[in-house]
Amino acid sequence: MKVLFLTPWYPTEQDAMAGLFVQKHAQAVRAQGVDVRVLHSQTWSELLRGWRRLRREWGLPDVVQLNVIQKQGLLALHLKQRYKIPYIIVEHWSGYLPENGQYMRMSAYKRRLYARIARHASALLCVSNRLAEAMRQCGVTNADTRKINNVVEDFFYDKVESKVESQKSKVESQKVFLHVSCFDERAKNVKGLLRAAKALADQRQDWQLVLVGTGVDYKEVRAYADELKFPEGLLRWTGELAPRQVAEELAQADVFVLPSNYENAPVVISESLAEGVPVISTRAGGIPEMISSECGILVPPRDDRALTEAMATMLDHCHEYDRDTIRQAGQQYSYQAVGSQLANIYREVCTTL
Repeated sequence: MKVLFLTPWYPTEQDAMAGLFVQKHAQAVRAQGVDVRVLHSQTWSELLRGWRRLRREWGLPDVVQLNVIQKQGLLALHLKQRYKIPYIIVEHWSGYLPENGQYMRMSAYKRRLYARIARHASALLCVSNRLAEAMRQCGVTNADTRKINNVVEDFFYDKVESKVESQKSKVESQKVFLHVSCFDERAKNVKGLLRAAKALADQRQDWQLVLVGTGVDYKEVRAYADELKFPEGLLRWTGELAPRQVAEELAQADVFVLPSNYENAPVVISESLAEGVPVISTRAGGIPEMISSECGILVPPRDDRALTEAMATMLDHCHEYDRDTIRQAGQQYSYQAVGSQLANIYREVCTTL
């Protein structure tokens, strides 16, 4: 089976993290024996030039997977109408969420176009049920709407019996909180995490907060941390890390913390579950679908005091979480689980068009 991925988001040399979840979906279905080609484009000229070249070299696909509804959806719609090639949509964009609101700020013409592209797809797959509901409220619907998980790299599932010795020397009793994000303050609320951590530091200092990543607000967040005047050694900044390095940080962590203002289904939470690390996060977007009471603590978005209290609770009780139970919850994000689900959907839409 030949499947064409159309996407505006995909890793590049300039940004290795952009659209990484799309790349992982492609890898997952390749592992199922599917012949996948990815057409990544930002402009109309890139899209049309790439499609003409790909058709000459590869021919027509059996199925198209449209990753995020944007201009690429017009090509998917054309291929269905001209050649009877079915397409499915895998939607990741948080712009439909009311907390974000980007979709409703688009022109009426664009909103009608998005709704048409969604309606004519053979299936609409959303990375969270909350996203599917938000799209429905925006009028972007499909009769066959399902949930599809993001993918976690296999090495996150490697069971670590004992914590890896930290490269930064720390006392044996010190717990490690880990945060990984793109440092987009509007969504990730890293400053809120720092405020909560500073309040915790005023109570006790038997912990360290490790912050992984970079992004548009990274310098501003670093400056804000300096203003809060943390005691020396409580914060460690790593910058951007490769996925295997993130896995190594998770192996050293006691708790993962993601205090987002809005989200869909953060891959970093899936990775934490795969590693067996309990999570503190917010009741935002699809996160409550991922975190049960056996896997962590949920707090309201933008509630610094609740976040501080959750971190203090974890310091005393994180050892009580059963790591195997958490790992079991993370199995649904494996290459095998997600890849086989997508491959089955491709076969299904090919036989029902």
